[in-house]
Amino acid sequence: MRNAPAPLHLCGRFPAGGPLVAVVGARAASAEGVKRAEGLAADLAGRGAVVLSGGAIGIDAAAHRGAGGRTVVVLASGLDRPYPERNASLFAEIVAAGGALASPFPAGTPVRRWQFLRRNEVIAALADAVVVVEARARSGALHTARAAAQLGKIVGACPGSPGTDALLGAGAAWIETGNDVVAALAGTPRRPERRAPAAGDEAAAWGALVRPADADTVAARAGISILRAARALTALELDGLATALPGGRWARV
Repeated sequence: MRNAPAPLHLCGRFPAGGPLVAVVGARAASAEGVKRAEGLAADLAGRGAVVLSGGAIGIDAAAHRGAGGRTVVVLASGLDRPYPERNASLFAEIVAAGGALASPFPAGTPVRRWQFLRRNEVIAALADAVVVVEARARSGALHTARAAAQLGKIVGACPGSPGTDALLGAGAAWIETGNDVVAALAGTPRRPERRAPAAGDEAAAWGALVRPADADTVAARAGISILRAARALTALELDGLATALPGGRWARV
């Protein structure tokens, strides 16, 4: 199996040909997010891609439904105990349509919390690109994106949720259609247009970020209070103009 990080247990047939694109996101997804995931997966499958996801409710299930038979569910449990049980009928439909269930865990393995992280890492390793459709600021889908980035894979995100907007601010490809995924795979990812703020605390903080700095340093450089600097940095992050770094520092995007 292409890009497989370790032997995987398989039920069904792994669809042949085309790039492997992971479409992942929140379990507690909005109706708009579910619709977007299903439409994007259908678009990708129609272009010959194989859609990977984790089989969870919400975005994952929508992606599997949209892709029809050109999808692979990577489970966090053994194949004989597919989780979640409420998606059992969906899993059966995928296998019947020509897709597959895959798992890094042997038969009889129940679900444990750490196995979801392992499942996410397997998805990232298999995929040529990972697209996060919708996610909260702290989401398992972001773990998949980080694992993909560490492996040098393409990471994309759909705008409109805290987690995905953070990914876009950190440099992920802007994804709204299958065309955007194709462009990213070809090495020409779509990027959001960003303009430096023209005035106010945001402009002062932006000017202060000539080098990465913490909020105290930004406040001193910009000549504003620490509270105003912190607010400005948050606003810049939401606009995709700055990103938080380890150690409490900030940097321009």
